[in-house]
Amino acid sequence: MSSPLKVLFLSSEVAPFAKTGGLADVCGALPKALSALGHDVRVVMPAYGSIEAALHMGSFGLRALDLRLRVPMGTGPIEAGVLRALLPGTRVPVSFIAERHLFSRPLLYGYWDDPYRFAFFSRAALDLTVAADGWRPDIVHAHDWHAAPGILWLATAGQLDDRYRGIPSLFTIHNIQHQGHAPWHVLEYLGVSADALREEGHGEVNFMARAIHHATQINTVSPTYAREILTPEGGAGLSGLLQERHLDLHGILNGLDGEVFNPSIDRDLSRTFDADSLPCRGENKRALQARLGLPQRADVPLLAMVSRLDRQKGLDITGHVIHRLMNHHAGEVQFVVLGAGAAPYEEMLRHLSGYHPDKMAAVLSYDAGLAPLIYGGSDMFLMPSLFEPCGLGQLIAMRYGSVPVVRVTGGLADTVREGVTGFTFSDYSADALWHALQQAIHIYRVDQKSWRAIQHHGMTADTSWTTSAQGYQQLYEWAIARARG
Repeated sequence: MSSPLKVLFLSSEVAPFAKTGGLADVCGALPKALSALGHDVRVVMPAYGSIEAALHMGSFGLRALDLRLRVPMGTGPIEAGVLRALLPGTRVPVSFIAERHLFSRPLLYGYWDDPYRFAFFSRAALDLTVAADGWRPDIVHAHDWHAAPGILWLATAGQLDDRYRGIPSLFTIHNIQHQGHAPWHVLEYLGVSADALREEGHGEVNFMARAIHHATQINTVSPTYAREILTPEGGAGLSGLLQERHLDLHGILNGLDGEVFNPSIDRDLSRTFDADSLPCRGENKRALQARLGLPQRADVPLLAMVSRLDRQKGLDITGHVIHRLMNHHAGEVQFVVLGAGAAPYEEMLRHLSGYHPDKMAAVLSYDAGLAPLIYGGSDMFLMPSLFEPCGLGQLIAMRYGSVPVVRVTGGLADTVREGVTGFTFSDYSADALWHALQQAIHIYRVDQKSWRAIQHHGMTADTSWTTSAQGYQQLYEWAIARARG
């Protein structure tokens, strides 16, 4: 391999410390894979209220450092503490920026001052690693808009400081819909002077646009999504800016942490299994049916969703199809959904499960212990997404022998092969989803040999982070070469 690199990760969430979605899984798994390639990776994230509570409970091996940062923000210095732990199973250090007024709150996001919170986080993270620790990264890898202020500062004000001058950056777009809109005053707070971009409204800063504009290299989390965001339909107002940077935009597919998602050792399953013991999955199906009060029948195909309940996830076209399946005369099916989100979708699923109590169960919350049993006990896994940058659910489902039925978009298009590892449809419509499900159900009922082959192909597909980490290594090297001229 090439010479080991020093990589600084900036992320608003990292599994298992704090998680609301796939961003945390990526930033918990990719540093591990890069470290296994020999690179020196250090991760920085905020010390949320849950992190401070974990410190007092002795969780994660957290410890408070005897260190006070004095971060030079544009409106005056702000002091912060630092907590530290190791990423589980690795020697990768994770540092937590602790400033109680900004981060010690019940939720990670959703506050009026989020742009200021994460501007401070990004600036403090750079100060911690370079100024306090004396560790100069070869590259800064920032994730989504919350870490974008770090890219902006590094490319502007940071170039006036010898400690930061010339450090290249990679910006990863996990979901372009969330861009970090902020009032113009946040630039003064960050200590940056800049002209407006055409993508910014009057008196507004768009942190994602700023990172796309300033980053040395840019990537997103699947090759198909990288192409989709170049279009007006998929670019959420930033397609023109991305087209200007298209030679620096790359798609690298997310992987799956095989140590975390492994049906052969998963303690949340009723029965562990692997690709060579697929018949053992039946015990998980019976356990799932019993736990959710459904008839314990092996002959009925059990469909499932584990999802945030919002429009992106295809809920608009799902309700009618599920209701139709429940009433369909050609045979019975069961359906299980686990998730929470927008009230209209929760009410829709609550109503459907009440109308079909012997065929459907809706758990309208998130239960981390139930999710593996759903993956390991369901026959089919639905992801009819309107858009999906990469998707983790289909990868977990495949790994656990549940056959995905997905819409061809983003990472779903890159990971699910029609008739080989799952079933696909293109049009975003209830009819298209219905026909894909009918095809899958037909194969399940009449051709168990083919069904087992699809399960086996999914379970043995290479979804590890190794290949993806090598792709990121290549992007780091390109960015460093450009910075060195």
